[in-house]
Amino acid sequence: MNKIDLSGRNAIVTGGAQGFGLEISQRFIDSGAKVMIWDIDKKLIDSLQTKLDKHSSFFDIVDVTDFSSVSEGVNNAIRKLGKVDIFVNNAGITGPNETTWDYPIDDWRKVIEVDLNGVFYCSKSIVPHMIENNYGRIVNIASIAGKEGNPNAPAYSSAKAAVIALTKSLGKELSQYSISVNCVTPSAAKTRIFDQMTEEHIDYMLSKIPRNRFVDLEEVASLVTWLSSEECSYSTGAVFDISGGRATY
Repeated sequence: MNKIDLSGRNAIVTGGAQGFGLEISQRFIDSGAKVMIWDIDKKLIDSLQTKLDKHSSFFDIVDVTDFSSVSEGVNNAIRKLGKVDIFVNNAGITGPNETTWDYPIDDWRKVIEVDLNGVFYCSKSIVPHMIENNYGRIVNIASIAGKEGNPNAPAYSSAKAAVIALTKSLGKELSQYSISVNCVTPSAAKTRIFDQMTEEHIDYMLSKIPRNRFVDLEEVASLVTWLSSEECSYSTGAVFDISGGRATY
């Protein structure tokens, strides 16, 4: 593992108790940062209390679909950590695998609320604090589905495409500050999110990846850590592909 220096930096990672979020949080801690892990799964949070460094890891139950919960979570993190330098919008769900015309409306709304509106609520809450400090790194976890549009995943694909656009908009808006806003578009990884998918859909995703494997959690965490560091000082509003060769642009 290459050493990326995050000493003295404080981060919030949403959906940080499992999958990409947990791997990113651990990599941040290993790089010298203090991390406030947000999740809505209390059991998962409780299970991490003794597994992560107690001096560098902190926890809060925050619902990213509730703006008041997000605002309170940001304020709690600032009180606990003193400041927040890094924000990773990782929380997400896939929703069911259905065609657009058969897609349940309630599931559509839920996916959009978590995967898109949650990113907006978090960004709206943290950006004023970063502007005040004239420093920040925001990394949004999008998806290759947002670039290509996976069949039978219309809500997830649409939400992740919108996250890419939001990243570009916010990056331009903050370009006069020492704040970078970027996103990553990984292929699928073997996490609990697979529990929400059919085997047919999982096989379809694998068939599209030239490297013929799913991305490792460590590979995504490595890229996100660099994007969260001071070294990423010029790129903003950008999309960093990590799809094993699947992306065509």
